[in-house]
Amino acid sequence: MIEPDDTDRAILRALARDAGQSAGALGRRLGLSQPATWRRIRRLQEAGVITGRVLDLDKEKLGFGVTVFLGVKLATKGRISLEDFERAVTAIPEVQTVEHVLGMYDYRLRVTARDLADFERVLRRRLMTLPGVGNVEANVLLSEERRPGPLG
Repeated sequence: MIEPDDTDRAILRALARDAGQSAGALGRRLGLSQPATWRRIRRLQEAGVITGRVLDLDKEKLGFGVTVFLGVKLATKGRISLEDFERAVTAIPEVQTVEHVLGMYDYRLRVTARDLADFERVLRRRLMTLPGVGNVEANVLLSEERRPGPLG
């Protein structure tokens, strides 16, 4: 494990805002050379601090106007039923995230759909037929604010 210094944290904050910027542009903004910036980014990647880069798509402009969070409680629990559910749910393209959680539900899913009718189709034909599904609770996303993350 590495202990990021202030410069590393500045690099991480900048990459969290725009992961596509070049090491040269990032270095100029932080007062570092391109090679020094690149070495720091590479060190953070090798240490596992940076695990990838994400492309942020505008779902509405792509025709997906509804996001729903589902709480899923499995009817039966056990290692096999958890693995079967996880394998099946991750194969559904409308399911954006699958989180195994502690609490009232076993899983929290983020599902995107074109509209409510499309979501109902996904729910009835795909999600409710998954192995082990018991209770499901849906919460439709009304608005979302982006938070800067743990580095502020």
